[in-house]
Amino acid sequence: MDLVFFESSLYLYLVLPLLIFFARIIDVTLGTMRIIFVSKGQKMIAPILGFFEIFIWIIAMGQIMSNLNNFACYFAYAAGFATGNWVGMRLEEHLAMGNLIIRVIASKDGNLLVKKLNENGYGATTVEAEGSKGKVHLIYSIVKRSNLPHVTSVIEQFNPKTFFSIEDVRKVSSGIFPAKSPIRKLNPLKRWRKGK
Repeated sequence: MDLVFFESSLYLYLVLPLLIFFARIIDVTLGTMRIIFVSKGQKMIAPILGFFEIFIWIIAMGQIMSNLNNFACYFAYAAGFATGNWVGMRLEEHLAMGNLIIRVIASKDGNLLVKKLNENGYGATTVEAEGSKGKVHLIYSIVKRSNLPHVTSVIEQFNPKTFFSIEDVRKVSSGIFPAKSPIRKLNPLKRWRKGK
């Protein structure tokens, strides 16, 4: 490609900012995923993501430093950072990695909720406790993140006003988990199979 193109206004104010924008999306997304993998204890994947994250960041910063008078590059850098955060969070939601602990406070019939969770393949433990309005049941269940929508629907069917909280769990040594996710995953290629 002719060197004149790299000095043209088209390259400096459109192509270069777009390259910086997409580079930032990639490196911030990798950074978000790296933090998630670190929190999940994935010791092998996190350093690899970190290498590519910083490598791409250095390239983007190099272009910024080479074009300090180009405010379009600054805008692209900031916009890429913001978009990369959004993409990283969406990707994490889509991957649904790891386990969660659900704590439910049931004012009555706590044992019935445990039974309903057990019937759906989820382990649950209940403990009697004292709340501000009297006796309650604390119910604990550790579930795969991918099963969260189904578990919350079971809880809400039991009682739509039931109070529960959800937290990440770094490691689980054993437990009761459904063999398959009750949420049917869509296969986009299924309709293209022969005979379908």
